[in-house]
Amino acid sequence: MRKYCFLILILFLLFPANISLSAEVNEDELRARRMVLFHSMETLTQVPWYIYAGIDQYERSIRRSQKDIPREKGAIAIYLSKEQWSGEANPNQEDSSPESISFFGGMGLDGNGDGKADRTDDEDVLYTIGNFLKHYGTSLEDIRIGLWDYYHRDQAVRTISSNSAVYRTFQTLKLDKHAFPVPLQANYSYRSTWGDRRGWGGLRIHEGTDIFASYGVAVKATSYGTVETKGWNEYGGWRIGIRDIDGNYHYYAHLNGFEKGIEKGRVVQPGEVIGYVGSSGYGPEGTAGKFPPHLHYGIYKDNGRTEWSYDPYPSLRLWERQERSRSR
Repeated sequence: MRKYCFLILILFLLFPANISLSAEVNEDELRARRMVLFHSMETLTQVPWYIYAGIDQYERSIRRSQKDIPREKGAIAIYLSKEQWSGEANPNQEDSSPESISFFGGMGLDGNGDGKADRTDDEDVLYTIGNFLKHYGTSLEDIRIGLWDYYHRDQAVRTISSNSAVYRTFQTLKLDKHAFPVPLQANYSYRSTWGDRRGWGGLRIHEGTDIFASYGVAVKATSYGTVETKGWNEYGGWRIGIRDIDGNYHYYAHLNGFEKGIEKGRVVQPGEVIGYVGSSGYGPEGTAGKFPPHLHYGIYKDNGRTEWSYDPYPSLRLWERQERSRSR
């Protein structure tokens, strides 16, 4: 009996690790396939590969936020509805004939040369999107116009442009590393404060976690992304907002100052210094000292329709543990 219990224990311990390893290998394979597809479509359409990567990543994050959009089955996450693909007036919403789809004003195209325009085929989907954008031109400004005409949403264009800039800078799709926002060797403390009551400027909830540290302690980017906002607001004082490739907006507030060279549009990576801990805010520009120095860190999620705050504390604890592990 003891022998069987020992074997069960060994299997229990090994099985999760094997699943995790398999999932990691599978994701690496998917990234490699996506990169091949993106470069192939760049050759066909002259739309840069990193634009395809930016669109695909934006739609992947949307699919994980909206319950009415099914998860992707292939390597590519870009979703076109049956009406978009086949044409709203098309009596056959499963149509895969490029000729009849075109006749009914659908977008669907044959991207792999098999004579079919398949809404579930990765190459056909990418070629269809690329062909749509190509009509606007292949410069980045032309592509942004095309993206707005496709999504009719400013935030979609900003996020895709941000994603594309990140992929162009780092030349890889594997960008899942994170960092804790202050140096681990600094004297800091924090606890879960999301949802606490705040009174300045009217009764409201606290949409973040406060990390208390001394004036001038470095503040670091937690994710790959681009600087979307920088400057003053009366609540957060000197603050920076960074949009990551998962559509999250990272909000760093009450800063004492900004790191040199950190401007709107700048691509950043985890661990890069972006500013310094302070006590600015709760008044007109320059107000400081109304509370102890600390970093207010918040995360806001965009689901393709709206944006909302969620508790960053679990992520902070995870990133802190990961960074400590890497530094050993």
